[in-house]
Amino acid sequence: MLQRRPLLLLPLLGLASPCVRAGLTEGDAASGIRAALERGAAAAVAQLGRSDGFLGNPAVRIELPGHLKDAAKLLKTLGQGRKVDELLTAMNRAAEAAVPAAQPLLLAAVKGMSVEDGLKILRGGDDAVTQYFAGKTRSPLIEKFLPLVTQATQKVALADKYNAVAGKAAGLGLLRQDDANIQQYVTGRTIDGLFLVIGEEERKIRQDPLGTGSALLKKVFGGLN
Repeated sequence: MLQRRPLLLLPLLGLASPCVRAGLTEGDAASGIRAALERGAAAAVAQLGRSDGFLGNPAVRIELPGHLKDAAKLLKTLGQGRKVDELLTAMNRAAEAAVPAAQPLLLAAVKGMSVEDGLKILRGGDDAVTQYFAGKTRSPLIEKFLPLVTQATQKVALADKYNAVAGKAAGLGLLRQDDANIQQYVTGRTIDGLFLVIGEEERKIRQDPLGTGSALLKKVFGGLN
């Protein structure tokens, strides 16, 4: 493993890096990226995996999809607002309940990161960490979240009504087929919200590595600004 080779040698390997001037080693870079991955994952899970983590955050709050959102507005004018609100709350509570289960999968992705993965992330844009997690964990997260979301939505009688109405809307081409099932829809939006917040944490680290309080993150990301 090329752990201590100076990054100054990377051009010889076809791995030119923007942090060459920092005089880092591959080991430094890999450790810094792992620290950033762990920090971003932990912050996202802590922020979203609690009461109102989704429901109280407009950036990730799960709304009804497509034309069902317009239908919900109509239902509210017809005095059915309480039922609509109950469904929306249940969808977001299901997401909040599922998120903590992501932690082991995200940490496993961090531990499995190769030096090459780390250098690719370091050279990447503001969403490189997010893209890495998405590539490594999206499918496992769907498998992990779906039963948890299903269990949470089964407690709400409106889930069956959602699926019935959404199924008809999908059949008419008014809704994506993946959004016609409340469990699948909430699972997908939960993962999207998780990756969105991880991306926000990544941008904070890249823009202000000194503010993280980590000497390693400052050393690795400080040379990129």
